[in-house]
Amino acid sequence: MKAWVQDRYGSADVLEFQEIDTPVPGEHEVLVRVRAASVNARDWHLMRGDPYVARLALGLRRPKERIRGTDFAGVVTAVGGGVTRFRPGDEVFGESDGAFAEFVCAGQDVVERRPDGLSFEQAAALPLAGNTALMGLRDLGRVRPGQKVLVNGASGGVGTFAVQIAKALGAEVTGVCSTRNVELVRGLGADRVVDYTREDFTTGPVRYDVVFDLVGNRSLADCRRVLSPTGTLVLSGGGVFEGGSLVGPMGLIVQGRLFSRFVGQRLLVLTAEPRRENLATLREFAEEGRIAPVVERTYPLSEAAQALRYVEGEHARAKVVVNCPPPSGP
Repeated sequence: MKAWVQDRYGSADVLEFQEIDTPVPGEHEVLVRVRAASVNARDWHLMRGDPYVARLALGLRRPKERIRGTDFAGVVTAVGGGVTRFRPGDEVFGESDGAFAEFVCAGQDVVERRPDGLSFEQAAALPLAGNTALMGLRDLGRVRPGQKVLVNGASGGVGTFAVQIAKALGAEVTGVCSTRNVELVRGLGADRVVDYTREDFTTGPVRYDVVFDLVGNRSLADCRRVLSPTGTLVLSGGGVFEGGSLVGPMGLIVQGRLFSRFVGQRLLVLTAEPRRENLATLREFAEEGRIAPVVERTYPLSEAAQALRYVEGEHARAKVVVNCPPPSGP
């Protein structure tokens, strides 16, 4: 099969489109013929090995996982002996390393049936970003109907889902984005949109029950300033445009962990993990029309490196997706 492989850290130039062996599913895995895969900030950070401290887990000199890509949607072609939930021919979406390839193996516990009404491209945009937004707002933020929620980074991959999920949970939502994305965020259902080039959201009079920070570009004090006395700040990583750092957004995250012990506000750090139950919830939301993936642009699999360059160098809106043509044979 064809796949995008990297054997050293660096920009998208280190990626090579190679012919490699098709993986064989393990006992509890499914083999999926990829029809689409989406690009996430995670892919960029893994490719760069950035922040540097993350290499302690990713691999000191080269990435342990050679094939980039995480989110996928496609068709099951084979299953392991212990798989009970899927069979060949099922159309699925999920999250697993190695998605920028013609085939990917994934555990059956991180795969779900493709939502009715969504294309493969739309379904591939959903897993990691949707799961991050869901866990940040529902699980950590504990968003309830009538609460005020602010999403910093509302036009990004996670942010576009966060606005929609917060609305689905009954919140009054404020989205923070740049001028060119104001109408996009408003169209997602945000009750109020703050253009950060014209207004500083941290100095306004409104106090929020939940602030979901997806950018990491403001200090902890700034974010706390707009929280209610018992509000919740959920920190989730940072942008992909400030590479080459030792700790990156982890500095803000560490501060959040330390300060949370001494203040009345809840300062929480999100660690999103793929879960089948969350994929099922996202599928239900999509089928009910409560969330809709927004895909800014698509690239063929042969141009996946260019897709990563675009996400790395531009303020991409919503999701960027790599697609694969329908298979001509089994």
